[in-house]
Amino acid sequence: MAQTHEQPAGHRPDAVPHGHGLRLDRWDPDQESHVEAWWRGRADPDFLRWNTPLTPDIDLAGARAAMVGQLAQAADGTCAPFRIADARSDTTLGHVGINVIDRVFRSARVGYWVLPEARGRRVATHALDLAADWSFAELGLYRLELGHALGHDASCRVARACGFPYEGTLRGAMFEAGRQNAFRDVHLHARLATDPGTAVEA
Repeated sequence: MAQTHEQPAGHRPDAVPHGHGLRLDRWDPDQESHVEAWWRGRADPDFLRWNTPLTPDIDLAGARAAMVGQLAQAADGTCAPFRIADARSDTTLGHVGINVIDRVFRSARVGYWVLPEARGRRVATHALDLAADWSFAELGLYRLELGHALGHDASCRVARACGFPYEGTLRGAMFEAGRQNAFRDVHLHARLATDPGTAVEA
């Protein structure tokens, strides 16, 4: 069962979540391969179909700047971004992040994306499961929320497989694809530290 103890606000665990042939590692803006993978992931048409970044990463320089900005938030303890890597080869497969960390209510929002060549291998499912267990045990969080655009059935399946049941539909809670002046509905899923542990298979 996941631990539910609360950590001090300045606690920044160094433990690297790993399992299922994956390792959740740190992004490094000085590593060109990391920057290139970040840019490819966030510029991918399937990613942009379901996500509308506030500042699109239009080139490698923009991707590096976005990564640096997220790492600055991580240093402040408001998010925990992870590079999903193959445990043997260290090849980047995608990203999973614990975002909008609220130390008072011990809650956060989780998001993820997987590179096209890594899809169909349950990478998102395994990475999300690792990140959720880590956030409860190492950050002392109690509630993790996961929201995805209505119609994103693949994300819905990943959420349910990792013990994030559907809780309802949020009206107009995220931007339409490629637009910041129109909104679409969101499916809300959540997992609590006290929920039964999942048995995600390899």
